[in-house]
Amino acid sequence: HVQLVESGGGSVQPGGALRLSCEASVSFVCMGWFRQVLGKEREGVATICRNGRTDYLDSVNGRFIISKDDAKRSLYLEMTGLKPEDTATYLCAARRQGLGGTWPVRRWTEGMYWGQGTQVTVS
Repeated sequence: HVQLVESGGGSVQPGGALRLSCEASVSFVCMGWFRQVLGKEREGVATICRNGRTDYLDSVNGRFIISKDDAKRSLYLEMTGLKPEDTATYLCAARRQGLGGTWPVRRWTEGMYWGQGTQVTVS
């Protein structure tokens, strides 16, 4: 049974920082963070594949860093310089295969497995 469990969300003031974690029950080739606001389309935030290749949403590039610990089957997202527009439910997702060696964040619909999400509120 595949499980992805997120943690680390919370409420912070603008300019603050949070670290999200996702623990997976199995190993994946690519994993990523995605976010959703009620009434809006889900969007990709950052992805990372086993080969180390990453991709970021333009608006978070330079503020967020995605990383992974393969031994722990864990995924992380270090978020700094948080803005009110970063407020969303953040979901961890995974793929068993890459897409040409990477997972472009715009291709969020190709996530095979999804966590339940953790809320991040910036205000």
